[in-house]
Amino acid sequence: MKLKSLAAAVAVAAAGASLFGATPAFAQAKEQFFPGLPYRTGPYGPNGAPWANGYADYLKLVNAKGGINGVKIVYEECETGYDTAKGVECYERLKGKHGGATLFQPLSTGITFALTDKAPVDKIPLITAGYGRSESQDGLVFGWNFPLAGTYWVGADVLVQHIAKKEGGFDKLKGKKITLVYHDSPYGKEPIALLQERSRAHGFDLQLLPVTHPGVEQKATWLQIRQSRPDYVFLWGWGVMNSVALKEAQATGFPREKMYGVWWSAAEPDVKDLGEAAKGYNGLAMQHGAHPNAKVTKDILAMVHDKGQGTGPKEEVGSVLYMRGAMSAMLAVEGVKRAQERYGKGKWMTAEQTRWGLENLSLDAKKLEALGFAEVMRPVSTTCADHMGPAWARIHTWDGKAWQFTSDWYQADEAILKPLVKATAAKYAAEKKITPRTAADCQS
Repeated sequence: MKLKSLAAAVAVAAAGASLFGATPAFAQAKEQFFPGLPYRTGPYGPNGAPWANGYADYLKLVNAKGGINGVKIVYEECETGYDTAKGVECYERLKGKHGGATLFQPLSTGITFALTDKAPVDKIPLITAGYGRSESQDGLVFGWNFPLAGTYWVGADVLVQHIAKKEGGFDKLKGKKITLVYHDSPYGKEPIALLQERSRAHGFDLQLLPVTHPGVEQKATWLQIRQSRPDYVFLWGWGVMNSVALKEAQATGFPREKMYGVWWSAAEPDVKDLGEAAKGYNGLAMQHGAHPNAKVTKDILAMVHDKGQGTGPKEEVGSVLYMRGAMSAMLAVEGVKRAQERYGKGKWMTAEQTRWGLENLSLDAKKLEALGFAEVMRPVSTTCADHMGPAWARIHTWDGKAWQFTSDWYQADEAILKPLVKATAAKYAAEKKITPRTAADCQS
């Protein structure tokens, strides 16, 4: 695939190549390095590429507007293929380039698990917006992980709240059967603990059906579903697994309106080739959905794509996964910008300084409007103790041609979420012999 940089078109090699025409003289150029760990190839490539394109295009937009208070961004990708070992290799290859990585966005829960032990040693933040370790919301234990804007526990809790509302209350869930069809990986297993908590609380039967990577073969899974006849199916898939699940649901006669996917199972690549066959299928919207008319979308079209510098196809701009990539890039840039408020506006920020910025984000409605994200997402604020911020999500539904929002906002129940985060983080700290930070440590 050929991508256009700000200066000229360059080919992105699997080993990694700069999209922005970075110069070797990093210190002299005063550039902030944002490494990328995307996957544009393999069974997950059709889903990974839109995210990566949105991420790269937003960074280009920032540069087109003058950079981060004058500090230009260098972006270089290393193709991981959604493979954990390759992801770690790419991390090691990129972390010291261009004066040092500002932060990483692993774009994989498996890679996140592998890097969680490395980040504190290297002192490089990891942003895992909408994925990664759900317990890493606890910033006192996970000092370098930032699951900004939502975790899988938030998503799972919102799904249970939504079907409870449809059924007429949580008491109506007693005796119901919910089947989780999940990618048999750290990613797919993430929601299980939260769903088990809700199952115990409300008396519904939880059936767990793992699907082997990459998810092409699911006939046995859907035969079990046909036999057990669940009231609802939650889909925790990725890439080709999602469209295969919807095809199997159609073949076995399971109603798509009774299916709910996590936000990585609810984007255009999952349904566009199925069209009417996927009609009625529901998914989580992780803050955003598809936003072709958002101000940030129009800015990217005008200042990046119309200049011939777009990373991917123009028609992709504003789609669900593209917007997630753009949002993830925005959160990273705003972390650097916040750090500059403390350590020097217009100055290059170290990874440690950026960590402080990410721990002190305060993106209110006014700031989001100025950034072009006013209708895309809710405000985000973080603290040293809370590395996630907002715990909101909503539902969108495929109407056969496009995704449409079909619910109000839901907020994950902190009475369930917080104890689970605290207990799981404490267990991790004990296993790794980590002494949690204190409020005093956070101020230093």
